[in-house]
Amino acid sequence: MTAPIRVVVVDDQALVRAGFRMILESEPDITVVGEAGDGVAAVEVVARARPDVVLMDIRMPKRDGVAATAAIIADGTDARPAAKVVILTTFDLDDHVFDAVRAGASGFLLKDTPAEELLDAVRVVAGGNALLAPSVTRQLIAEFARQRPATTVPPPELDGLTEREREVLALMARGLSNAEIASELVLGETTVKTHVGRVLTKLHLRDRVQAVVLAYETGLVRPGG
Repeated sequence: MTAPIRVVVVDDQALVRAGFRMILESEPDITVVGEAGDGVAAVEVVARARPDVVLMDIRMPKRDGVAATAAIIADGTDARPAAKVVILTTFDLDDHVFDAVRAGASGFLLKDTPAEELLDAVRVVAGGNALLAPSVTRQLIAEFARQRPATTVPPPELDGLTEREREVLALMARGLSNAEIASELVLGETTVKTHVGRVLTKLHLRDRVQAVVLAYETGLVRPGG
């Protein structure tokens, strides 16, 4: 039997934490192994409990969700990868959410997201995938890209991508799934998965979220393009 997905819930409101715990623990394949009410406690709890996924509030006392996310990601090693962090937001379009993604978060959700979407998100991220499917993710990243014009110098590794890999990266950045990319490029889904893996490896990126951020910041993809 597969071990349940271990989750830590971080939010400065006890009622919010209790609500998320109730939803998560209603499922046999998910267990909450810790809670924290601020960023400092979050890093301590995660180091102790070693969860698979952290649901992280952005605005908290002592240490915000951006700093806490960066600390949690930095604690990971090849032998013991860091927990996957999902940012919880009230759709407040500010730099904090984008900075958390840049710090290593695997995606983000609205705090009032339906229970089924929350559970699906935990499972998706625990399975090693970035949370890019929800339309809110594409909207937020596009909005931040508009606020921050492409000024980052493209990494030299970008020149090492094949034309097909650049096409795949551009479609990833627009929020397309592997199946959608396969349909767009008339390729097999397994082939697309291989291309995605090569793009991440060549660009030294952790996941699809980082690929999206890089594509927008370097101007490879532009909002609305």
